[in-house]
Amino acid sequence: MIRILHVDTNHPSLVEGFEHLGFENTVNTTASKEEIEKEIAKFHGLVIRSRFPIDTPFLSKAVNLKFIARVGSGLENIDVRAAEKLDIKVVSAPEGNSPAVGEHALALLLSLFNKVPKANTEVRDGIWQREANRGEALDGKTIGIIGYGHTGKQFAKKLSGFDVTVLCHDIVPNLGDVFATQVTLDELQKSADIVSLHLPLDHSTLHYINREFVERMRKPFWLINTARGNQVVTADLIDALKNKSIRGACLDVLEMETAAFDVSIEPSDAWNYLSAHPNIIFSPHVAGWTVQSHAKLSEVILDKIKVLLHKGYFM
Repeated sequence: MIRILHVDTNHPSLVEGFEHLGFENTVNTTASKEEIEKEIAKFHGLVIRSRFPIDTPFLSKAVNLKFIARVGSGLENIDVRAAEKLDIKVVSAPEGNSPAVGEHALALLLSLFNKVPKANTEVRDGIWQREANRGEALDGKTIGIIGYGHTGKQFAKKLSGFDVTVLCHDIVPNLGDVFATQVTLDELQKSADIVSLHLPLDHSTLHYINREFVERMRKPFWLINTARGNQVVTADLIDALKNKSIRGACLDVLEMETAAFDVSIEPSDAWNYLSAHPNIIFSPHVAGWTVQSHAKLSEVILDKIKVLLHKGYFM
């Protein structure tokens, strides 16, 4: 019997799908990492979103583990190299929520350009100001997408109906397509009016948007971050907003987030500045968090485990 441990809540179709495959499911979304470590040797599969990190000490106790399924895209909470050395397959599901991320990035950008949050609040308060809510046109802009994987490509696809130029930069060559032209980072920084981050988190992308990056931009720009909060240095973002090197920002993620993507917002000079800034728009790490993506993520994971099963991986 193949035993699967679920430590995060996901779409019920995932547990149902494993049951149809003949797997035995255990759902434990409240136990601590230490408590899970004591029991992990019993299981052949682990399903997790981001509740706690999967590190080498944890994996050393998972003596029967065959796979780790990350119901999402980023793998920064899993020591993938350590898992590979132990012949533990690691699967994720970027295909499941990347369309939602692309839509959300576009929604944030259009909301910021058209001052939708401000106008909506004012009208609800009985204030009718047309000139003060005059918007900025997206048409004619150059959008630079940094990281042209699943989510970057989806954002470019969503932009295809607009009269814009879309550039992309990635460390992997030849990823450009009909929706975006791949360029060097220098070329992107020379031309972009808008920069959108779609990078995985690792040592090379931590604090990616910092003072040096901003100084290399040839003109003031708008920033979109639907990737990871600690890829943008908050203090450098604030400095750039103050000197108008950055004209505004759409932030679905924040540097203050925990590894589990939670935030306890406490008053600080930095937070007070950002939250009061008229050209900042926030959302609470929900870019990939639609009703449809909730189901699709589980569907993608299930499909990938089926492939492993059919290849005889669990024999």
